[in-house]
Amino acid sequence: MIYDLTMPLESGHFRWPLQRDKKGDFTAGDIFEVTSFGISCHAFTHLDAPCHMVPGGPTTDALDLSRVMGKAAVIDLSDVAPNEEITASHLDRTAGHLASGQIALFRTCWDAQKDWRTPQYWRDAPYLSAEACLWLQDRQPTSVAFDFPQDHTIRRVLDGEMPPIEEHVSHDILLRGGITLIEYLIGTSQLTAKTVQFAALPLKLLASDGAPARVVAWDT
Repeated sequence: MIYDLTMPLESGHFRWPLQRDKKGDFTAGDIFEVTSFGISCHAFTHLDAPCHMVPGGPTTDALDLSRVMGKAAVIDLSDVAPNEEITASHLDRTAGHLASGQIALFRTCWDAQKDWRTPQYWRDAPYLSAEACLWLQDRQPTSVAFDFPQDHTIRRVLDGEMPPIEEHVSHDILLRGGITLIEYLIGTSQLTAKTVQFAALPLKLLASDGAPARVVAWDT
């Protein structure tokens, strides 16, 4: 079975405006309907390229796709509470099977607690500590995939504040350390195994600092 872990791109989300247009109408006798859309590269389920945080860093189209495909270790933190800090101790308990060169895939099932379309999903989420990011960095995964807004700073960003880079701990430690970030997955409650096969394929946008992605997993 293939598990789709991707947020649908839809209009009306409070964070991300989506400009959508359609040319042609079958009911009017047109032979084609053609949809166009415009959206931030960091909206909905997406990948971050290093140049998102590193001046002159690699862009999305330079990504080696082997870094976002392959075996993923599922880090089951489905018992995490709202606004709980995820520490290195949490990872000692749940992520010992993560090997170097694999993908770290978080399973907090946060979208089963809060609707991702609401502000509460973003303001009440669990979040990573700097120590947890260092724990992950030490294991050298190729990428880390999150099913929750992983930095505590999202709350301040929503209020119009932009904290310094050091406070965006996953971006500061992992992304700037060469580990790809795959953000805003949903549906991880479907995953029951400790390891799965995984793929997160970004749109090939030239010179971009991020890109929307379709993210799927399947049993090994």
